[in-house]
Amino acid sequence: MAETFTIARPYAQAAFLFANASQALAAWSEMLELLAAIAADPSMAGLIDSPRLTDTQRADLFIDVGAERLDDKSRNFIRLLAENRRLKLLPEIAALYEIQRREAEKMVRAELISAFPISDSHKVAVTEALKRRLGREIELDCSTDSGLLGGAIIRAGDLVNAWAAH
Repeated sequence: MAETFTIARPYAQAAFLFANASQALAAWSEMLELLAAIAADPSMAGLIDSPRLTDTQRADLFIDVGAERLDDKSRNFIRLLAENRRLKLLPEIAALYEIQRREAEKMVRAELISAFPISDSHKVAVTEALKRRLGREIELDCSTDSGLLGGAIIRAGDLVNAWAAH
């Protein structure tokens, strides 16, 4: 896994630099998310590895599936990945791109896991507290885990906090 991230890193950096210079960070996030989903599809994975397809055919397959959601720059990126036999790395490229994007936008994705559903007012309070503590904008994902007896677990980057109900 570490090796795939090492190989994917220069492609993610190139995509980020281009998207940042073009002021299209969100658009490239959406495009990379789409391409990562295409690459992760089991039937597509078999086609990516097929010795019967040329690099051009592999790229065209991705471009056809992505259709109108792809622009000329993203099509060129797909062709580059196909030419270098890196289409399988699209999930890793997308993940690494998102890390760079969040860093540039001073954004942190946080996860709040609780035993019971969290009210909107508590979500706002947790978001504001994390924002003050981390000095960044917070994107909060909430979920419930019936295995917890009470309290909550919050993960934000390297930060993990657990609170027990009193």
